[in-house]
Amino acid sequence: MIVARFVTAVALVAAAPAAAQTHDPAMHAMPGMTMSPSQPADAPAAVATQSAPATDAATQPPPAPPGLAAERLYPPGAMDAAYAAMLQEHGGMPAYMLLFNIAEYQVRNGSDGYRWDGQAWFGGDINRFVLKSEGEGSTRGGLETGEVQALFSHAIGPYFNLQAGLRQDFQPTPARTYATIGVEGVLPYWFETEAAVFLSNHGELLGRLQGYYDQRITQRLILQPRIEANLSAQDIAETGIGAGVSNIELGLRLRYEIRREFAPYFGISYDSKIGKTADFARMGGNDVHNSSIVFGIRMWI
Repeated sequence: MIVARFVTAVALVAAAPAAAQTHDPAMHAMPGMTMSPSQPADAPAAVATQSAPATDAATQPPPAPPGLAAERLYPPGAMDAAYAAMLQEHGGMPAYMLLFNIAEYQVRNGSDGYRWDGQAWFGGDINRFVLKSEGEGSTRGGLETGEVQALFSHAIGPYFNLQAGLRQDFQPTPARTYATIGVEGVLPYWFETEAAVFLSNHGELLGRLQGYYDQRITQRLILQPRIEANLSAQDIAETGIGAGVSNIELGLRLRYEIRREFAPYFGISYDSKIGKTADFARMGGNDVHNSSIVFGIRMWI
């Protein structure tokens, strides 16, 4: 009996290593891992691949919260007064400026003359009231042309204003009153431009294009080329204006800014009447082409 039990125990001990060798060899390749019999040996690599980030979304920063930080702490409308005060203090307050871009004496061949071109405005960054005036004359014949414009100006972008209002001419006679609309602003590379159309109380339609550019030679020495062209939709014999391009004025002025607000200058100016306007000038005994050396002051406050 004892011998039979001993033989049985020896047989069980001998069978245990053989039973252990019948398990999947993959169990020995990955110690410490438990695998189901149906899972292939390369399954761990597939699992690792699936767990890696599939897109770049996980690496992107979270989106910025909408609105301002104060809106998350205070109810809607509670910050309106603070916003209004901020806008008022950072560009919304009224301001003013008086600028004479041209105020000069012209040395001409024959009779010397003078010329001015300036404007004043009052208002904010968006809406302004603008006064413009320009004209010229001779030391012998007096005022030749002169006008004043009263305009409302509204910003239509960071660099351009839409302007509308009235223009009153004093010379040449008979005087005219015009409704006017136009734009002024800064083109790329800082070209100052202005374009306007004028409809008179007699139904006459005029136009004007002008522009200039400040080329800095040094911090205080500035060269300003300038061009202006006037146009008309019809002949106006009373004022000596012909249809089409009536005249073109070219100028080149070199100024030195003693202060930014005060700069004496000198230069040259050339004015030419064209087409039917030139014919009207000849019939009136006036010059068609005028060249002059100019001395003046550009100033603003």
